[in-house]
This record gives sequence, C-alpha cells and structure tokens, in this order.
Amino acid sequence: MKAQAMILAAGRGQRMRPLTDATPKPLLPVQGQPLMQWHMQALARGGFTRLVVNTAWLGEQIEARFGAHAPWPAGGASDIAYSHEGRDFGDALETAGGIVRALPSLGEVFWAVAGDVHAPDFRFSAPVVESFAASGLLAQLWLVVNPPHHPQGDFGIDAEGRALDLPADAPGPRFTFSGIGLYRAELFGTPWCEIAPGNPEGIHAPLAPLLRRAMGAGRVGAQLHTGRWTDVGTPERLAQLNAEAA
Repeated sequence: MKAQAMILAAGRGQRMRPLTDATPKPLLPVQGQPLMQWHMQALARGGFTRLVVNTAWLGEQIEARFGAHAPWPAGGASDIAYSHEGRDFGDALETAGGIVRALPSLGEVFWAVAGDVHAPDFRFSAPVVESFAASGLLAQLWLVVNPPHHPQGDFGIDAEGRALDLPADAPGPRFTFSGIGLYRAELFGTPWCEIAPGNPEGIHAPLAPLLRRAMGAGRVGAQLHTGRWTDVGTPERLAQLNAEAA
C-alpha cells in the first residue's frame, strides 16, 4: 500500500552544529519529543498513518528511534518505510531528488513535510487532500508570514489562491514557504522534472525550480498558515522553543 506522506529528514543541519554532530537534526528534542515526531503524530491524527522518511546524515538513528511501526503516546500509530539516501548514495539528494527517489513508495497524491520545522497548530486534513486531488493542481503550498531571518519571502498568492513566483522587487507581498505541501506525483515527471523515476542515479535536485515551472503554468495553489511555525534552523531557535515550554 502506498504511503500517504513523506517526512523530509535527510539534511545535515550544518547551522545547528555542534548539536547535529552526533544527532540528526529531526531527532533534536522539542518540548519533550523529537522534532519530526510532531509532524508524524499530527499526520496520524488526521488519518495519514503510512509514511516514508528519507535519511542521510546519521540516518540509522532515525530508523532505530521509530522503526517500521511507531505507536504514539496519545494514541494511534504510524507505519514507516525509509529511503536511505546516505546509505545508497553517500549523502542527501536535496528535496526534489529525495522525493523522486521515494516516489515508487508514494501515492498519486501525498503530503511532503520538512522534518526540521515546528508547526504544532497545523492540521493534516483528509477533506483538504480530497479537494486537492480533484483540483488538477500539481502542488498546494502552505506559506507563512516572513520570519526575521527570511524577510524577502519566497512566493506570492493571487486572488484565486494560486502561488506566484514574484521577483523580490515586485509590488505584491511575498510569503515564506512553510515546508508543508501537498503534491501530485505528476510534478516529479516530465515536463516538470527530468529525473528518471526512482532516481536510480542519485541525482541531486532542489524542489523550487519544479515549483516555479508549475507556477508559470498556473498549477500551484497556496494558502497562508497562521498558526505557530518555526524553522528550527539554529541552536538559538531550538532553545527558544524549549524555553516556551519551561
């Protein structure tokens, strides 16, 4: 049975050193549990219990922590498959490269979530997935108000809820991609992506160029996430999150 969501957990976390010298970034503790576990539990609460997790740096620790079946303290459980990019290719394949590598294990429509963002208010909803599946869009992105460390933002939103690839000096507002999105498998094939299915050669490829191509064709939706959100990109941001729970 195909996975319903992918947790992107392969990054090195250079800016988090020395914390990530011995622990993969998605396993760093946030308010009493691994950072990536917040997403995994939220997905399970929404009914999305079949996951793929990609790994690279210290990836064996992630599989050792969660295994193939992870029961959650508040109830429910997730069945987890792993795409070990570090083991197979020596390092992480970047976001698009990693998704294409895992694509044979994913359904036609799936969530992909960055394992290093904290969004405890986000709700993974089955009706949202159904609406997206019927829309013909290739991706649906959740954007957030620009944080201090990324004031220029990434994308705009038009009146019809389509994502816009606005230049930095455009008059309209730009927002920051939250790292949470819904995707159609079609986005990761031609003409949007030239990597062979399953990425057998281990090609490194970012996601943004694919999204920008699809935005140019009007096939990427976007909406604002107004709940709590943190890109846990530095030890200081991690410390602040944990201080909030103290």
